[in-house]
Amino acid sequence: MSIAGLFVLVIGVILAIALHEIGHLVPAKLFGVKVPKYFIGFGPTLFSRTFRGTEYGVKAIPLGGFVQLSGMYAPAKDGVVLTNRKGQLTLAEEARRVSAEQIEPGEEEHAFYRLSVPKKLAVMFGGPFVNLLIALALSVVLLVGIGAPALLNQVGAIPACVSASECSDADPVTPAETAGLRPGDTILSWGGTPTQSWTDVQQAISSGTASPTEVTVDRDGDTISLTVTPVMLERPVVDEDGQVVLENGEELTQVLPYVGIAPAIGLERQSITAVPGYIGDMLWRTAGVIVRLPQQLWSLTTDFVTGQERDQSSIVGIIGVAQVAGQITGADIDGYSATEKTADLINLLIALNVSLFAFNMLPLLPLDGGHITGALYEGARRRWAAMRGRPDPGPADTARLMPLSYAVAGAFILMTVILIVVDIFNPITLY
Repeated sequence: MSIAGLFVLVIGVILAIALHEIGHLVPAKLFGVKVPKYFIGFGPTLFSRTFRGTEYGVKAIPLGGFVQLSGMYAPAKDGVVLTNRKGQLTLAEEARRVSAEQIEPGEEEHAFYRLSVPKKLAVMFGGPFVNLLIALALSVVLLVGIGAPALLNQVGAIPACVSASECSDADPVTPAETAGLRPGDTILSWGGTPTQSWTDVQQAISSGTASPTEVTVDRDGDTISLTVTPVMLERPVVDEDGQVVLENGEELTQVLPYVGIAPAIGLERQSITAVPGYIGDMLWRTAGVIVRLPQQLWSLTTDFVTGQERDQSSIVGIIGVAQVAGQITGADIDGYSATEKTADLINLLIALNVSLFAFNMLPLLPLDGGHITGALYEGARRRWAAMRGRPDPGPADTARLMPLSYAVAGAFILMTVILIVVDIFNPITLY
């Protein structure tokens, strides 16, 4: 693993966490909420300093962070059960009392629970929103500044023969080989049609015939004209996504001109209009991962316990992400340039911030999405009471969901432990 890759990832993770918490801190301060603490990391405190009533600091384990907002939970209303059958305070009441202890006499107006619903939403959505902004900004750098992986109008490889399976001595060489095409040639035109993308090359070949065709290429800065004579070959029909089209359960085929070239893959700069779609696609795929998370964790655990080979497309934890970053920067592969490594690292950081956004938006306490859901419920309840001419019911008693909050926190801790163990002893291997 490359130390440089690990360093880049650690800095990226710390910044993502720090800015996420600032997304909560700034609106909370703006709306007058008392904020006693802002910390990056967990465990023993390494450094802290108090400024304008807030203690800012760094803790030893940089795997998270928190902003302490005073008065998160409203006091219990009359008639609410405060103790269990054993006479002990309920989890909800313990949370309410800890919340109340953070508010000194005369500071009641600075409690979070007293904010209006829109202000609560702004405070709780601020953290995930910052991660989304980071992802958008990095996507602009990646797509517009560096480029996204794309099929180029350049020859990447030439098959050894014209064959639907393995080559034999009886199989003829490809038309590309016969014509003198070489890997690295940039195809400028095909049959008189200019080609600026691999799609242009494909369309020019498929719309042609098996007759000799003039092809112009750029080879190491020199413009060369070649004559290619395609052969007619039965090929599978593919859709716009490159998937084979099936008809009645069987591959649909058609006879098309065949040359025998595969495209090179490189970075191609995109328009800024491609950024929303890029982020949207990543959010959609992250949502799919979240939906399948229990199944994936089970498969990952059983494969590890039974000694099965790890699925290289399985989910990873923070250790796994660090390993991927190290493999990217430490890879010594022909054609894998420093620019492409940088692009892959940026893409990794984009995925990290999108994941932070998506997971924090889950409507479960103690995640931000759980508090957002509580605020929306409070607003709906107040609106319903106003419509029916009834008194304002006041803040929602989200402290009653503390048992669920502990269960969710426990599940996330268990998931983190599983991923750390599997990532260490059965890591993902990119190359």
